[in-house]
Amino acid sequence: QVQLVESGGGSVQAGGSLRLSCAASGYRYSRYCMAWFRQAPGKEREVIAQIGSYGGGGYADSVKGRFTISRDNAKNTLYLQMNSLKPEDTAMYYCAADLGRDCYMGMTFAYWGQGTQVTVSS
Repeated sequence: QVQLVESGGGSVQAGGSLRLSCAASGYRYSRYCMAWFRQAPGKEREVIAQIGSYGGGGYADSVKGRFTISRDNAKNTLYLQMNSLKPEDTAMYYCAADLGRDCYMGMTFAYWGQGTQVTVSS
């Protein structure tokens, strides 16, 4: 069974930075397609960054240029570096993984973490 545990969330002021981590365990971690999602109250869940086993990926327009997704397969960990944070970035952030052959923005993910809250104050 795949398990994902997010950490690194918290409360910061606008313009600040946070780094989220997702510790993964399970079958062949290095083969996972992985992504970061976020969901604010009353809004739809959205994918904000995605990365494949090869290291490539994509970003939502709302975070492009400010957020960076990366993975360290030796540590079985996914990261999301968030810079220049804005109040509109406030949301619950989720790590997601899938072991399928495909890896692309907009795909459906089978495994999810419990989430970590990010709050950005003005």
